[in-house]
Amino acid sequence: MIAPEIRERAARIRLLLMDVDGVLTDGKLYNVPDGEGKLVETKAFDSQDGIALQWLYRCGIATGLISGRVSAAAEERARQCRMAYVYQGHLEKIPIFEEILQKSGLTPEQVAYAGDDFTDIVVMRRAGLAVATANARPEVKRMAHMVTKAEGGRGAVREVAELLLQAQGHWQEILEKYGLEKGSA
Repeated sequence: MIAPEIRERAARIRLLLMDVDGVLTDGKLYNVPDGEGKLVETKAFDSQDGIALQWLYRCGIATGLISGRVSAAAEERARQCRMAYVYQGHLEKIPIFEEILQKSGLTPEQVAYAGDDFTDIVVMRRAGLAVATANARPEVKRMAHMVTKAEGGRGAVREVAELLLQAQGHWQEILEKYGLEKGSA
């Protein structure tokens, strides 16, 4: 059951920003050899998170990521999911958040941010909807408006996307698109 205050916040969101490791992924980093024997980092992403990000895009809710790490895998995932904002290699996230606000013309109240660790708290404090994943640090969970039931990389982003789509009246059209009965969420 989602509290009315959370639904109200979700109804105002026009942009979902998120961290990568621990939010879009389970936080594990995999180093595998490339064709030349050099190690490259890769990550595992949840397919249900991916389709939910596509739904947000189709319904006019932009998405983006702000990550402290630089990863070709995250860059490709962002491209696949049609993310509007992709910033990597930024541990200091407030300047990036402010740049995104300026570029998008949005107010902080129109932005949701999903995070799991200390570097995310500064943005979460400014966002209209602050979300912590189930695997987030306890300190992050305490300051979030909402904590997902799912862990990062295991459906947490899908949970947030469904909340936004429901709060903004798009969920029924998603259900009908896939031939589901009305109200069968």
